[in-house]
Order: sequence, then C-alpha cells, then structure tokens
Amino acid sequence: MIQISFLMAEIVFTAIWLLTRLCVWIKQKRLDWKREAVLLLMYINLAVIIRFVFFPRALVDGHIQPLILDTAAVLPLRVNLTPLIHLFEYDGLRDLLWNVAGNTAMFIPSGIVLPIVYKKLNRLWKVATAGAFISLCIEILQLPFASRASDIDDLILNTLGVVIGYGIYAAVKRLKR
Repeated sequence: MIQISFLMAEIVFTAIWLLTRLCVWIKQKRLDWKREAVLLLMYINLAVIIRFVFFPRALVDGHIQPLILDTAAVLPLRVNLTPLIHLFEYDGLRDLLWNVAGNTAMFIPSGIVLPIVYKKLNRLWKVATAGAFISLCIEILQLPFASRASDIDDLILNTLGVVIGYGIYAAVKRLKR
C-alpha cells in the first residue's frame, strides 16, 4: 500500500510541468516570458483540479487525506459507464448539488483558460473536445485508487463546465469588441 499526500502529488505535477516547459525552452532555444505567464494560468487550473479530484473535501483533523494506492483493492475497477444512472443516488440534496455543481464548476475555468492559452482552440467544439479529453485522462488516472471511482457522469459534467466556461470567454470577447 502506497500513500500519496497532496503535497507530494503537487510536487510531482510541478516537476513534470517544469520538465516539460524546460524541454520546450531548449527546443525553441528561447524563453518567452509572456507565453509562460499565460501558461501559468493552465498550470494553476490543472493544480486546482488535481486537488479537488484526487483529494476531495474530506478533511480529518484539518488535514487533507492522502490518496491510497492499494494493489489488493484495485480490482474490481470502480467504473460507471451508464450515464445518469447513479447521478441521483445521494443521501440528500446537498450531496447531489455538491457533486453536480462541483464537477461542473471545477471545469469552468478550463473553458476560459484553454482558448486563451491555445489560440487554435477557437471554437466551442474544439474547447469542449479538449476539456472532455482532460476529464477522460483524469477518470483513467483514478482507476488504480480504491478511494476513487471513474464515472461517465463526471465526464459529462466536467465537459459541461468547460462549455459554460467557453461561453463566458466568448461573451467577454464579444463585449470587448
């Protein structure tokens, strides 16, 4: 059994981010500070998503609980591929709203940041596809952790959040004209 703390996960994510950026700088033989500042938005966006997806709101003694990788508890995989079947199976309205609003709101910044950072993501369908891909990667990364589950509803709600975020981005862009 391996326990992964939130701090360790963020350190690994930051190291991967910096190594990727270093490879780009070496390949391009220059450092574009303006571009890096914009990319920092994407880094922050992903860091926040990692926090809330892999280290949910449950705190014990004021501490974020670690992510546990227990190979003995991985199988059977906890995967729901049937849309909306478990979406309303919560103890109360508060938990239902927390799930729906949380999964949607968590990805709204992605819908705003993606077209700012990546100019080729200039259409709703492109941003929605990129957001769905990010969400799918997260759902796949959750598979080996016994405390997490992969759910098609999360993929749908995350993508909806990206679409809402892109709508905000497009509205602000239109107002600026």
